[in-house]
Amino acid sequence: MIYKCYNRNIFNLKIKKLTKEQLIISADRLTRFKEPESKYVRVFRDIILNNIIEPKFKKSKIDTMDYEMLKCCAQNAINYSLPESDGDFLINQRLFDYETAVFNLNSDTMKLLKNKINYKALIKLLPTGIPDNLKWLKTLSDNIPDDKSFGFPVKKIILCEGITEEILLPVFAKICGYNFKNNGIHIVSAGGKNQVVKYFYNFTYNLKIPVFILLDNDAKDNLDKIKPKLREFDKLHILRSGEFEDLLPNSLISKTLNYATKNISFAPVEGLEKYTSKAKFLEEFFKHRGLHEFKKSEFANLVKQNINEESDVSEEIKDIIKELADLKIDFKFRQLNS
Repeated sequence: MIYKCYNRNIFNLKIKKLTKEQLIISADRLTRFKEPESKYVRVFRDIILNNIIEPKFKKSKIDTMDYEMLKCCAQNAINYSLPESDGDFLINQRLFDYETAVFNLNSDTMKLLKNKINYKALIKLLPTGIPDNLKWLKTLSDNIPDDKSFGFPVKKIILCEGITEEILLPVFAKICGYNFKNNGIHIVSAGGKNQVVKYFYNFTYNLKIPVFILLDNDAKDNLDKIKPKLREFDKLHILRSGEFEDLLPNSLISKTLNYATKNISFAPVEGLEKYTSKAKFLEEFFKHRGLHEFKKSEFANLVKQNINEESDVSEEIKDIIKELADLKIDFKFRQLNS
């Protein structure tokens, strides 16, 4: 079949239609919160490799294909697999506006984003139980897209050290009246303070949106590395003492431990107030009660089940949530979906 490559000459392609599953997976990968160049290149190369029959491009050729040709081949394969387009590319424009509002992009990446994928037909294939980014994608054909309840579009980043913060901060915030999903908050747990520095350097290079950095109290050296890279709209919070577990109220920890051990131990939780490190207390508690090894992620999920009132939120956690809510986003970005 003959296809027109936008901004290029007409050429012949023989295409194997993408399955419904392939189309949904491609839409999911293209709309995740990820650096645009890498996600578009990966998806488009996979489609050309697996669904363009003639001409048969070798992988080495695909890997070096210029972005305009890469886009044209992939979008034609996608559109060949869908009902004919009615020429409505509003969704494409809104995706382009979003990516360019959030990421620092070069001219080559812009070529990938300026595609004519028939999203209007594609979103009709999406089933229930889809990821939040695809739920948001479905709203982009509306006159006024819904940017609430899905966590998309992403407007602010929280960059923290560990999984405890990732699991618990959204729950604490909701108790305090600040819904992360409604406000487009995306949490990244870096896996340690040194990794936080690496992530932040990458974010300042690639992102235009605010980054809220949350560090344990012992991360003074990392603080010195981060400060020179802070932009005027970023925010850095160093815990006043210890690590995130130390911010949990004693009453919440006791309630959680009693809940976790109610079927195997009736001894009350004692001695917590004597410890300067609550993580250390928890390690010894699990060890001495004959429980399995203390794991932060498992404990955080237990805590999550026991947060049900504002008294479960410490003053410093409330401060963190307020600082995050006060972070300003660019006016143009706020008007993106109006």
